[in-house]
Amino acid sequence: MSDPSDPAVAVELRGVAKRFGSFTAVDHLDLAIRAGEFFTLLGASGCGKTTTLRLIAGFELPTEGHVLLGGRDVSEVPAFQRPVHTVFQNYALFPHLSVLDNVAFPLRVRRLSRAEQRARAMAALEMVQLQGLADRKPSQLSGGQQQRAALARALVNEPQVLLLDEPLGALDLKLRKEMQLELKAMQRRLGITFVFVTHDQEEALTMSDRIALMQGGRIVQLDTPTGLYDAPQSLYAAQFIGETNLIAGRVVSSGAAGTVVETLGRRMTLPPSAVAAGDAVTLAIRPERLRRGGGTDAPEGRLEELDFIGTDLRLVYRMADGSRLVLRQQNDGGPMPTPGEAARIAFSPRDLRLFPTDPERTPQ
Repeated sequence: MSDPSDPAVAVELRGVAKRFGSFTAVDHLDLAIRAGEFFTLLGASGCGKTTTLRLIAGFELPTEGHVLLGGRDVSEVPAFQRPVHTVFQNYALFPHLSVLDNVAFPLRVRRLSRAEQRARAMAALEMVQLQGLADRKPSQLSGGQQQRAALARALVNEPQVLLLDEPLGALDLKLRKEMQLELKAMQRRLGITFVFVTHDQEEALTMSDRIALMQGGRIVQLDTPTGLYDAPQSLYAAQFIGETNLIAGRVVSSGAAGTVVETLGRRMTLPPSAVAAGDAVTLAIRPERLRRGGGTDAPEGRLEELDFIGTDLRLVYRMADGSRLVLRQQNDGGPMPTPGEAARIAFSPRDLRLFPTDPERTPQ
């Protein structure tokens, strides 16, 4: 873990656990979030990501362990005394107040002068480009504008850390994608540490500097978006992040020179791995790493499905051993493949990730 006086660490969890009766929501978590980082807690419902955010905010207190903000132990400090602010999915704007008064409300609670309240609230609105809508009520704003107003209210207190609990979840798809880019640009411009919670893996990949993928109250992989997508460290990570093909294989030999695996009717050598000859394994490969038109040694399949997605095509092939492979290729305007046609499917062994086969799940 980091030095508690390290100014580069904004948030640190040390052995943090949170239990509700017999249920463990967060299981002895160790985590250091860097100052100025866009950090995302990602996972399915019930994985512990929102509870972790609430522990940082002070809405929950840890059953065990310590929460540090800027090197200071705040484990027992109430939420209103922590240098953080939380933006929720529903924005929680007061409908009877103007946008300006909504943003100024935290300053009013602190009993700042009216002049200072207005000056700081207008500065916060300018940060989110809403200065021209200060006199409107929340009902007169679009969904994206309401989201920015909630952000301005969070920023007006100049928090060290901004916590965002699925703040884009109520937006339609087009606006959500626009706000992803806007949020990331804003975070870079302001330099504030953002801790973002989402179950949407595409959203996490788009916005984050680093991602903590959670399962069962623990972090199963902490990595950059590129590392998490290209080099998943578990079968769970490979399946959760993006679409992936899972292919059954068997180890022929394993040693320092590499692991020889038989799959799809061919043998290939992969990097050394902690498996033994005869072991059943699961190989994962991304659809965009497959291509049609391999040589005679490439496995052959027949096209079962073709999905037109605009920028690319999603092709599903049934292989000779009964397995299915999903392939994505760019829509270059050329002739469309025909369902039922046979094609060789080529890929490089370096694009395969090898995992011991989970007995609870057999690749299809």
